[in-house]
Amino acid sequence: MKLLANENIPYKSFLYLKAKGYEIVSIGIENPSITDAEVMAIAINEKRIVVTFNRDYGELIFKRNYKPEKGVIYLRLDEYEPEEPGLIIEEIINNKEIDLTMALTVIDKNGIRQRKY
Repeated sequence: MKLLANENIPYKSFLYLKAKGYEIVSIGIENPSITDAEVMAIAINEKRIVVTFNRDYGELIFKRNYKPEKGVIYLRLDEYEPEEPGLIIEEIINNKEIDLTMALTVIDKNGIRQRKY
């Protein structure tokens, strides 16, 4: 599973997922301060799932026509421990009932919802 952690994903979550064997790249480490459109281009070219706290990714998908094949996971969490997003991502990825492909997956306190594109 190839992941692309946006700059706003906590470093501890990045390290947790890396230690679990996920092929994960951190924008904050590899390409700090690039635009969201550039993040999407990397995800599309490298076939990675984008993991972000940034709500602008819905607009990039549905209004600006960026369509990362592997999907986007948007975390809408108000409070969390630094490793918690990593635990949530691992749980979502391992859930065989959730297909992340060509979908914006939103995770918040009320659960999970998806919008395919």
